[in-house]
Amino acid sequence: MSDAVATSQQGLAGKYKPYPEYKDSGVEWLGEVPIDWGASRHKYIATFAKGKNPKELFDEVGIGRHQYLAMGFLRGLEVPKYCDLDSSTILVMENQILIIWDGSNAGEFVKATHGVLSSTMAAVTTNSNIHDGFYWYYCKSIEPEMRRHANGMGIPHVDGDELKAIVIPQPALEEQRSIAAFLDYETARIDRLITQQQRLIELLKEKRQALISHAVTKGLNPNAPMKDSGVEWLGQVPEHWEVTRSKFVSEIFVPQRNKPELNDIGDGIFWATMEDMKNDEINETRRFVSSDAATISGSKVLQKGAVVASCVGNFGVAALLNVDVIINQQLQAYIPKTISGQYLRDLISISKTYFELVGTAATLIYVNQEGFGNMPVTRPPIEEQLEIEKYNNKIKEKFEHAIAKGELQVSLLQERRTALISAAVTGKIDLRGWTPPAEEVAA
Repeated sequence: MSDAVATSQQGLAGKYKPYPEYKDSGVEWLGEVPIDWGASRHKYIATFAKGKNPKELFDEVGIGRHQYLAMGFLRGLEVPKYCDLDSSTILVMENQILIIWDGSNAGEFVKATHGVLSSTMAAVTTNSNIHDGFYWYYCKSIEPEMRRHANGMGIPHVDGDELKAIVIPQPALEEQRSIAAFLDYETARIDRLITQQQRLIELLKEKRQALISHAVTKGLNPNAPMKDSGVEWLGQVPEHWEVTRSKFVSEIFVPQRNKPELNDIGDGIFWATMEDMKNDEINETRRFVSSDAATISGSKVLQKGAVVASCVGNFGVAALLNVDVIINQQLQAYIPKTISGQYLRDLISISKTYFELVGTAATLIYVNQEGFGNMPVTRPPIEEQLEIEKYNNKIKEKFEHAIAKGELQVSLLQERRTALISAAVTGKIDLRGWTPPAEEVAA
């Protein structure tokens, strides 16, 4: 259990009463449990059936075919594929509990839709001594530990013996029902608050981007005479601004194809990827390329002052370099010549539509050097660019503070949710006979 969750659990003590008497569970991480609770190894409560690869996948549904429950589909990231049932496939029911067995999310518990289980997951079937809702919440409470202990030389995977050996506390079935009902109610309430905060954060980001977009396309003087830019998505721009292409105001930098050997001990030059593009400036990175490795791979060093941007998939992501770096092939860069780097970066951030239009698609949309060089650019006089930079920096600072407050609220709500689940399923709070508040029942 994390320190944050433990602290949140302690904060619940004032709102919910504990059980009157406890006993040692005999399991170090579980600690004390209510004196009337039993406990069983996981293998005596549930069985696990790992999915298999179907013989063939189809793009369209047909007679006798079922959805194939790939993880991307369950998360809403992929369109469904379909397969036929055979002796090796496993059909799972709506809301059946699954555990991700292999991959970067090994150890995570999810709920199924009706379909055929994928080869990276296992279906869980519980016996009659455990309530499905209580079991689900208990699984979510142990999920962080399961994910931390996923092992393997290459692809992480669940240790089946460890999974089966986990001790699961067992209150009486009626008590399990009360705990599950309480958690259904409370987690739904917390989830609504999280959704509200996340929507507020998105609105703040949209407003911030709209103000930046207006500054780099319309300027700061609302009374300036305007002209047609000749670019549909730019619209009108101030009459005295130049509209040009990025290749005329900067040099386009494309990285080498050969990936160099990397290190994480601080030896050499910073290695920049999309992971390092979380802010609009790069001051350091997690991995490095030694001088020898750079020479062997033929990697070119990109000097500070350049503007790095995504050229694959997620466009409009850009950062100004405050250090020298070597970039990977997800990125290309602009080396400013007759335009401010900060101003150019902010232009790139509003040019997502352009990159999506000129990109070529295989599995992901890719923009080549020509596409990067032809990006439409508004260029006011340099003094005006610097004024716009100052304005945009103030806008970012103002909104980033508000966004950070919202993200902190989301984090605190998520910690409370986790702590509440853990406290309920391990008996730290007494929920026997719990019923929803009267106003909820009336509703």
